[in-house]
Amino acid sequence: MRAALTSHWPEYLMEAAGLGLFMLSACVFGTLFGHPASPLARAIGRPFVLRAFMGVAMGGTALALVLSPWGKRSGAHLNPSFTLTFYRLGKIVGWDAGFYVLAQFLGGIAGVAVAGLVLARALAHPAVRYVVTTGAYGSGVAFAAEFVISFGLMLAVLVLSNVPALNRFTPLAVAALVAAYITLEAPLSGMSMNPARSFASALPANFWEALWIYFVAPPLGMLAAAECYLRLGAAPQVLCAKLHHANAARCIFHCEYPS
Repeated sequence: MRAALTSHWPEYLMEAAGLGLFMLSACVFGTLFGHPASPLARAIGRPFVLRAFMGVAMGGTALALVLSPWGKRSGAHLNPSFTLTFYRLGKIVGWDAGFYVLAQFLGGIAGVAVAGLVLARALAHPAVRYVVTTGAYGSGVAFAAEFVISFGLMLAVLVLSNVPALNRFTPLAVAALVAAYITLEAPLSGMSMNPARSFASALPANFWEALWIYFVAPPLGMLAAAECYLRLGAAPQVLCAKLHHANAARCIFHCEYPS
């Protein structure tokens, strides 16, 4: 533990800051597109179009974070489900995985807290409610939806990131899927795929209904995607735990990416 903290604390802080910035962005755009007093929300009006704008905003946020110097160095997991899956794949050691998950939870909470200071009561409005993740069709639908979208995201990451010629396209695929999922899937589950993201919103909102879904379905979906990937006949080996490895940043994982 001491060796991991001494050597890799910058990556832990980068993970915390990354999810913190993602949550700050989610809160700001969620208020802009969701608050009934927002001029932008009133001008656009239609829920589907508002979700599409939100999807583009958050997909762009994800892309910027993965391609940032911090994201290139830490691997830009920003999600305990990613970290757990890469741990299962043998790409990250136990202490690093544990500190990544802790950093992600703390960073997400801090991001929503900062947004609360900036947006004040607007973020707490029932129409925004700290951008909590919840579906409109019951727990069963939400669980299935979270499993499916998490499976799809992880499979896309594994397929692209483990082919050096395609690795640079991984951030674009992640951004595109985040945008599409928010636009099309959000009514089913709130579009989380991320236990730390859902908890960061649920804590200040004091909204605990079906939170277990976001702690169970996303990790299961990503772990299932990893198992399927490993059983693909033509699947290459898992090279590393970074979403974007086409860079010269330090790598703290069990890395087999070609230099």
